[in-house]
Amino acid sequence: MIGGTGFISGTIVRCAIESGHSVSIVTRGRKPTSPGAVCAMKVDRKDERAFEACLDRNRRTWDAVIDCVCFDADDARQDVRLFHRRAHRLVFISTDFVYDRTAKRVPHDESGPFTSMPGYGFRKRAAELVLQDTSPAGLAWTIFRPGHVYGPGSLLGCLPRHSRDASLLERIAAGQSISLVNGGRYLQQPIFAADLAALILSSVTNSRSVGEIYDAPGADIILTRDYYDRIAWELGVQLSVGDIGEDEHLALKPEDAPFLCHRVYGNEKPRTHKLAVASTPFRDGLKVHVESLRSEKAISR
Repeated sequence: MIGGTGFISGTIVRCAIESGHSVSIVTRGRKPTSPGAVCAMKVDRKDERAFEACLDRNRRTWDAVIDCVCFDADDARQDVRLFHRRAHRLVFISTDFVYDRTAKRVPHDESGPFTSMPGYGFRKRAAELVLQDTSPAGLAWTIFRPGHVYGPGSLLGCLPRHSRDASLLERIAAGQSISLVNGGRYLQQPIFAADLAALILSSVTNSRSVGEIYDAPGADIILTRDYYDRIAWELGVQLSVGDIGEDEHLALKPEDAPFLCHRVYGNEKPRTHKLAVASTPFRDGLKVHVESLRSEKAISR
């Protein structure tokens, strides 16, 4: 696992260990590691010489390398160079921000079209292209494109101006109004982090997933407004929402454009390929997430 101590990577590590896998992680050592990790290699992947030397010292071939911190084409080229003889599979965690939001269908599929706007999604797409130009015979790879991922270990909030908002629970619990672009009238499929982990882990020994790209939607399609309503319901309060115009918000924060569209995808491809598609109902996963944050912050109803 490249990463291993963040929200998504940490969840995958925990789920892998619980499933009986032996796990090694590459970490800069700034956060505590999950109990049970077989090997924690403390090195910064951006220091390529040190990273390669660390891999050489371990003298291992991994069944799968899962890269949660590959953010651009240079990172992907590093993966190809360092792991084509050290791993049987490379799994790259991309994002649904790779798509052109103005050309999305409902449901959308993996074929594009793709964003041309510089930013996070553009860089992730550039990394995907490096792998797509790499023969699976040289390095077997699989790509996943999750949308909003939620669950214990992360902050709540999936839409500006309350995306990953550290004060969101306190604000809603206190009856304060929140402001959502377009009133939250966008469809999406948040995926529970443990479901994403199960999906990814189910691919590593699945021959049909070699050279494939998968969207990673959650079990339910909801309105973004419903996401916040459900938080309020779990806190036992009524939600008050203010409406911000899309154009008004983009004039101030054009980088938020990838959030402002429907984010709905099909599960037919991963299901046909016998992968573990998401099964946690949104209301159940959201309850677990809210309770985890409430226990940390002692937020009253």
